[in-house]
Amino acid sequence: MPAKLIRSTAVIGTMTLLSRLTGLLRDVVFAHLLGDRAAADVFFVAFRIPNFFRRISAEGAFSAAFVPVFTDFRMHRPAADNARFLQLMLGRFGLILLLASVAGAAAAPALVTVVAPGFLAQPEKFQLAVDATRITFPYLFFISLVAMAAAMLNTCGRFAAPAATPVLLNFCLIAAAWWLAPRFADAPIALAVGVAAAGALQLAFQIPFLRREKLPIRPRLVAGAQDRTAADGVRRVFALTVPAILGVSVAQINVLVGTLLASFLATGSIAWLYYSDRLMEFPVGVFGIALSTAILPDLSRKRAGGSAAAFSATIDWAARWVFLVCAPATVGLTVLAGPLIAAIYHHGDFSALGVRMAAASLVAYALGLTAIVMVKILAPGFYAHHNTRTPVRIGMLAVAANIVFSLLLVWPLQHVGLALATSLAAYLNAGLLLVALRRAGIYRPAPGWGGFLFKVGAAAGAMGALLWWGGGGPGGDAWIAMPAGPRAMQLLAWVAAGALVYFAALFVFGVRLRALWQARNIGGGGDSDGAGDGDGDRNQASTAHTPDA
Repeated sequence: MPAKLIRSTAVIGTMTLLSRLTGLLRDVVFAHLLGDRAAADVFFVAFRIPNFFRRISAEGAFSAAFVPVFTDFRMHRPAADNARFLQLMLGRFGLILLLASVAGAAAAPALVTVVAPGFLAQPEKFQLAVDATRITFPYLFFISLVAMAAAMLNTCGRFAAPAATPVLLNFCLIAAAWWLAPRFADAPIALAVGVAAAGALQLAFQIPFLRREKLPIRPRLVAGAQDRTAADGVRRVFALTVPAILGVSVAQINVLVGTLLASFLATGSIAWLYYSDRLMEFPVGVFGIALSTAILPDLSRKRAGGSAAAFSATIDWAARWVFLVCAPATVGLTVLAGPLIAAIYHHGDFSALGVRMAAASLVAYALGLTAIVMVKILAPGFYAHHNTRTPVRIGMLAVAANIVFSLLLVWPLQHVGLALATSLAAYLNAGLLLVALRRAGIYRPAPGWGGFLFKVGAAAGAMGALLWWGGGGPGGDAWIAMPAGPRAMQLLAWVAAGALVYFAALFVFGVRLRALWQARNIGGGGDSDGAGDGDGDRNQASTAHTPDA
């Protein structure tokens, strides 16, 4: 695997780790200020609505469509055509975003009704959610342009600034919680102001980096006679974006389905799902998004260069790392669900009941972690081939399955059933994508997968046994009674011990992380399970290439 791709993944992962750590601090502040009361449900609904549109239209579907087209322009078109394409893209995409933001703010009552119809039974709660949603909607405009800027920089091989940008959102929300909230009658309104301000700040942060790469930032709406090639490129992006929306937004649609049904459950259900989902999303953001962001431009270049073997090897390399990282993360989140929720959130207005309820949904979410990350590295295999239809069809099936699972599980399991439905739908989505990639001949798994999975599973099992013994299982009742300081110190100690056992077990079983990272033996040569010393390179790939924190 080329060193450039490895460095790209590492840079994105490091910056995203910083983003996620500040995001965790932000959630700690939320838990202290809002707890798991009605105010928390209101803000999380108001924040989720524009975030949903941002993720599917900008960071999801738009980025998946834009990066392959932009890559083609950079590789095969003159610099003048490339600049015209970006100017037209920025102007027309920006206009669509502006209209969507205005329309969304105007339609806030209808959107809240659709997303959280259970609020209608409580008029004050419903109106507060509508007001907060209207304030947060400008965030859609700013952060979607941030996503376009990030896609431009990523395609140019610049990953650090886009990956670090969400830190600004976290700091703005922390400031809003501590400085604005005491000055407002309703804390959700203060936090909504912080969201809107953060969007503008994040966009301003991107501009110097775009200038450094000599990327145009002046938008244009009208195409002249010399802009025919650029205009065709813009049309291609939008043509690919429209069908990609469902394909890349399955997880987000599933979250909205969960929010809708949770609005009918006990007060605090939306907050419990939010806090547990945020912990589950930590490894997704640090690793999954970093990996998927890095491989899409790389896959696009390999496809443009006609290197089918290198294309398949890149997917195989990424898939092995998914299991290597997600297996212990799943075990850790499941076994330490109660201790994690108690140590991070149990203070201020966050109740002991909230710890138990959020821990239960965290277990259900964690079961789907591997599938969620696999979707992020399998779907780019289609996008790099300019194929958005297949992920769309599969995504629609997964959304339908999630709705069915949710309706079947929500009443017997309450909010936990909604989290479990999301995990089950993720496995269906990942499984169907894998089957489709193999049938199309795009991905051919390299030898040694059976042995590799056995070794990773055994190492994760050893870690889980230790954590179960030390952490007392996922319930967390004993941890609730502990003082905050000792609780945090014990949790850190057990997490460190679990990580030590996992990596030691991998070493004993013969898995060498350095060799797997270099990936020289995947697809042929060396040990068949990717655990050798990495000195064979016959199948090495030949060239190389953001989140709500």
